[in-house]
Amino acid sequence: MSKDKKKVRVEMRKNRTKPPRENDLTRDYKGDASSTDESKASERVRAKGDLSRYRHVAQDGPDGGTGQLSGDASDGIRGRVIRVHGLASVVEADDGRIFRCAIRRLLKSLATDERSVVTTGDVVWFRPDRAGLVVEEPVADSIPDTEQSAPVLEGVIERVEPRHGVLTRASRRREQVLVANVDQVAIVISLVQPTLKPHLIDRYLAAAEKGELKPVVILNKVDLADPAELQPLVGSYAQLGIPVMLTSAQTGVGIGRLREQLRGRSTVFSGQSGVGKSSLLNAVQPGLALSVKTVSEVNNKGRHTTTYAQLLKLETGGWVVDTPGVRQLQLWDVRAEEVEGYFRDFRPFVALCEFPDCTHTHESGCAVKTAVTRCQLSSRRYHSYLGMFHGTASE
Repeated sequence: MSKDKKKVRVEMRKNRTKPPRENDLTRDYKGDASSTDESKASERVRAKGDLSRYRHVAQDGPDGGTGQLSGDASDGIRGRVIRVHGLASVVEADDGRIFRCAIRRLLKSLATDERSVVTTGDVVWFRPDRAGLVVEEPVADSIPDTEQSAPVLEGVIERVEPRHGVLTRASRRREQVLVANVDQVAIVISLVQPTLKPHLIDRYLAAAEKGELKPVVILNKVDLADPAELQPLVGSYAQLGIPVMLTSAQTGVGIGRLREQLRGRSTVFSGQSGVGKSSLLNAVQPGLALSVKTVSEVNNKGRHTTTYAQLLKLETGGWVVDTPGVRQLQLWDVRAEEVEGYFRDFRPFVALCEFPDCTHTHESGCAVKTAVTRCQLSSRRYHSYLGMFHGTASE
């Protein structure tokens, strides 16, 4: 690890909820002034709000995020998080050993907007439990317990390395990092069952632009649709320089091209439930044997089969991350005025607007709106922009 560190003062969150008063004046009121005075004297004084204290921690870079903060992990082991199960993370060390790690309390207490400090794909440093046992085989789909024959090493994550290539979304007013340290995002969309949602593709493209990921659009279940009707949609994204693949996990159409796209890269597969993410990965590498389910006949929506993001190694080289299905995708920490920056096809026209602060929604003299009227810009893409600008959720 780098030795060029500095100490920074960071805010810490309260580790526990506010304790109740030792005396309840309403319930235990005795009617005399002496008991009331005693209860007031026994109250505890605590800081206001969610932040209660500060602490100095080591930092390598100028940013103050959890990705660059650490404790003392000078004698730790470096590894990569394969998957996260609640409070436990499965980490594969650089030497191939598998560890089940808890997160150091200091990291969990940092004042951060993230739902989880550690996510799949993170490069971490951890301290092993010397009393643990080494396992030669990978961990099963669920975290091994005492009933399994192959226990894993225990450890505590002390540090999370700075991230690059992240896919995030807003969830419950906080940031949810779906995966970190990947090169590209495979946006898997089904043509039928569930139905095609082009606006969701545009949201994923904006999220990929924000997270510095290369997007690849995968239109799955092509065996159930007419490819000729897809040419306008495919052409609109091809003009933006975005690879578009027509695939079918059932017939094998496009699987060879997809396999080559994944070779030597780290890729996250993301999309709605039931679009066929796990089925495509099983077709790319049959040995993965990921669980799959059919689409519900009641509401024509996918069943929630994959319950956690999982980092998988490919035989042809590279890594893939199979993620749970998402119903909504909203950008995190993006102001309405910044949305236009994630639509690369808008850029040639933004500078031609009459007003420098044009929002492209209602202003006169808007070059973007004029381009949509003249069919120089896709009206579908423009409607996607309006939905993201106004913060409208889209499934």
